[in-house]
Amino acid sequence: SAPPPRRPFLIMNPRSGGGKVGRFGLCERARALGAEVVVLDPDRPADVAAMARRAVAAGADLLGVAGGDGTQALVAGVAAQCGVPFMVIPAGTRNHFALDLGLDRADPSRSLDALTDAGVELRVDLGLIGERVFVNNASFGAYAAVVQRPEYRDGKLRTTLDVLPDLLTHHGGPRLTVQAGPVVLDGPQAVLVSNNPYAGGDPAGAGRRERLDSGVLGVLGVTVDRAAQAAGMLRGRRGGGLTSLTARVVVVEADEREIAVGVDGEALVLAAPVTCVIRPGALRVRVPRDHRAPPPAKPPLDWRELGRLAFTRGSTSRPEGRAGHDR
Repeated sequence: SAPPPRRPFLIMNPRSGGGKVGRFGLCERARALGAEVVVLDPDRPADVAAMARRAVAAGADLLGVAGGDGTQALVAGVAAQCGVPFMVIPAGTRNHFALDLGLDRADPSRSLDALTDAGVELRVDLGLIGERVFVNNASFGAYAAVVQRPEYRDGKLRTTLDVLPDLLTHHGGPRLTVQAGPVVLDGPQAVLVSNNPYAGGDPAGAGRRERLDSGVLGVLGVTVDRAAQAAGMLRGRRGGGLTSLTARVVVVEADEREIAVGVDGEALVLAAPVTCVIRPGALRVRVPRDHRAPPPAKPPLDWRELGRLAFTRGSTSRPEGRAGHDR
């Protein structure tokens, strides 16, 4: 165990998760525990990475975020670079990183126990895409097309289902080639590179990671090249359309100069080729001593149900260190 921080610095997004920061009194409780708290203005995106660096330069010995996974990733990258622990307060809508850390997403105020003697430190891996950190995943092809849609923030699963017809019929986006260690995936319609692999090879990326310290990236590629294969997937057969593997370095190339990418739910456009690497044990995470071990992963995705939902319903940015709108 490690002693509690003396000068914790926390960034909170009051709009995340439908207002969890205010609803759970996170600012007041954190300040009562000695933390400096900055509340973001949701209408004025802030450079949270620069904010975190200034805080460390001024003496902060822990960085934390109450907000969505996109902001979590930006500040986690600064914490890893500066060698200070990071604290996750699951005040966003989903907070998959918090879920796989075993934190209580129903009551984010419980995460603040990590500021006290009841806190312990873990070492977890970080993914890196170019120079940007990701705590969950980076998505390409049809997966990235989901994140690029304006409606994604308010309906992640429904929006994911809406783009599956494109995924299954080869529409949209550049042709991709993926080099994952010795394996080459030629022309997948969708690629998901995750910070540690998802259990069960969930092609929707909505599954669970049993570990965050395995030292490898997970790689999921979906390739559908004929109508019969697509029909089989929609009838519930996995077939040969899904590739699941692990690698320490993944290179994604395209037949265009730029690639749309979703990085922890944030829409970006990056110059091709794009390289993803794993940084084993790069992040110190402070969590409550009684944090739960992650429960067993969900069963693999049911393609029949996914297809039924998908077919019953007939602004992009360059990478920056800004946040304030993620949920």
